[in-house]
Amino acid sequence: MRNHSVVSEFMLIGLSADPLTQALLFVLFLVIYLLTLMGNLMLLLVIRLDSHLHIPMYFFLGQLSFLDLCHSSVTVPKLLENLLSEKKTISLEGCMAQVFFVFTTGGAESCLLAAMAYNRYVAISSPLLYGQVMNRRLCMGLVWGSWGLAFLDALINILVALDLDFCEAQNIHHYSCELPSLYPLSCSDVTASFTALLCSSFLHFFGNFLAIFFSYVCILSTILSISSTTGRSKAFSTCSSHLTAVTFFYGSGFLRYLMPNSGSTQELIFSLQYSVVTPMSNPLIYSLKNKEVKAGLRRLLRKYF
Repeated sequence: MRNHSVVSEFMLIGLSADPLTQALLFVLFLVIYLLTLMGNLMLLLVIRLDSHLHIPMYFFLGQLSFLDLCHSSVTVPKLLENLLSEKKTISLEGCMAQVFFVFTTGGAESCLLAAMAYNRYVAISSPLLYGQVMNRRLCMGLVWGSWGLAFLDALINILVALDLDFCEAQNIHHYSCELPSLYPLSCSDVTASFTALLCSSFLHFFGNFLAIFFSYVCILSTILSISSTTGRSKAFSTCSSHLTAVTFFYGSGFLRYLMPNSGSTQELIFSLQYSVVTPMSNPLIYSLKNKEVKAGLRRLLRKYF
């Protein structure tokens, strides 16, 4: 009989151990988290209250803001707590819960970005049928489908991971719990969990990336067929914010999970970009580059202030 999960807690030692550096990092990440909350809540409020933004494009953008709030809130509060405490621990149950919710929110965002790419394709290729094709039922189905697939993916991975044993080593060279960081600490065979992670990552994230890629191939083909230079420029501009968000999300995500799990500085930077910086930057990307969002914000400020 083997001892199952003898270790009851882990030590998160990914960031600096110097007290002064920790204090500076706490201030930095607290500011980033507050900006994330303010930016995404502001975007949700503007989209909700401005009737001019009650179209599928901004419906998806509101869902993206909600996901960014959730995704950031899974890891950043615990990161801030550990930067202030001497004993930077997280329980085994808390660690597994964090893994589950990181999977769920990250997976749902991946699906939602693919849905937003399809929305842009329909808007550019069939503008006259846009309202008919992207009806409320389809939009709600895409959002609920994103959450459902992400939840199923996370559930499968966490159920397999719960069978792992952790007997001695308990130091996680990271600021949060992620499955790749737990594998070196397990004293049992991780093959099943690693295989499940690899398959789900390939099918879920890479599958969504391919859907986004082919959507933009079709979008590019449609844009090049537009004779007017002004029309082409306008079509490109409507896609720029989404392309920037996709680049940030997938770029940092792929680099994080393709790198060997070593606790290196580069690995931590890509993880911070993926789970901390990107949720803050999305509202800035969409508000600074989108005239309708800026106009909606001005109307909201004039109405209530």
